[in-house]
Amino acid sequence: IGFKGAANPDVMATLQLAIAKINALQPAPAFLLHTGDLTHSQKAGAFDTLAEALKEVKSRQVFYVPGEHDVFADGGKEFLNRHGKGTTGNGWQSFDYQGVHFIGLVNVLNFKAAGLGSLGSEQLDWLKNDVARLSSSTPLVLFTHIPLWAVYPTWGWVTEDGEQALALVKRFGSVTVLNGHIHQILQKVEGQITFHTAMSTAYPQ
Repeated sequence: IGFKGAANPDVMATLQLAIAKINALQPAPAFLLHTGDLTHSQKAGAFDTLAEALKEVKSRQVFYVPGEHDVFADGGKEFLNRHGKGTTGNGWQSFDYQGVHFIGLVNVLNFKAAGLGSLGSEQLDWLKNDVARLSSSTPLVLFTHIPLWAVYPTWGWVTEDGEQALALVKRFGSVTVLNGHIHQILQKVEGQITFHTAMSTAYPQ
């Protein structure tokens, strides 16, 4: 929310189209996962605009992780005030639903050289402890903003310590990793880990 340019002069219309597609799903999804960049440059009122739009979604519960556009102006303060309830640290979270363990990771608060994403040692320690209690037969879904796999490091489309996070979940038989950031759909399968990137509702890359 907040982007306006030739690539998409009406991002609200695109968002509303996405919401209509979600609401048409049968059965309705139990919840939504948002992989970040709710706003474009944290412009005034953008978070409120999104919140109002998402009231139209039948599946009201939404789990968020931030994108760099949601945190660069204030270090993530507004994002966490709005969406950080029940999370740990700077917005990390996990929850279980029908036998699947969901994990939201934050990799946009400490950009490294060339804009690489970074999780940091504190979050990696939390992740290690979070999955330690789980059976290796538990399906996992990880969601974050910047890809955990090396999509294109030259453009910063990778998380510098993403391999460390993936090493912590390699013992599990089914792992799905979701991300946003790159504004295009890509898929990759590596062993038992399946990676999916999401198209943006704002504009394609």
